[in-house]
Amino acid sequence: MLTPLTPRSEPAARLLRLFRVLPAAERETLLAFAEFLVDRAGGVDEAGALEPEPNPEPRPEDERVVAAIKRLSRGYPMLDRAAMLEETSALMSEHVLQGRPASAVIDDLEALFERHYQQLRAAAPVQD
Repeated sequence: MLTPLTPRSEPAARLLRLFRVLPAAERETLLAFAEFLVDRAGGVDEAGALEPEPNPEPRPEDERVVAAIKRLSRGYPMLDRAAMLEETSALMSEHVLQGRPASAVIDDLEALFERHYQQLRAAAPVQD
């Protein structure tokens, strides 16, 4: 599974620190290896989007919020759930603690997953 490296992610910060202390030749080696791993994991398409593309499942009638989160997670496997945890938890809390209808929360969850996917696409490097 491919996940974006966000400034808040500890692995991204660690990788950046390591990259910065490497000599130029080793930086190139690290970049080549990273590109190899991306290619092996499915690569980047012509538009620069990380593959795989989202494959959202149809929304069942009377779906519960937790089931919707699981369904959306399966449909957007390329997204970093940790980066979305705060927003997802806030929506879940609105439903459980404030009584917001599940259908409205699920609408917002679907928009959240799509927004994060679009942000990931926008941040993906463009291939030469």
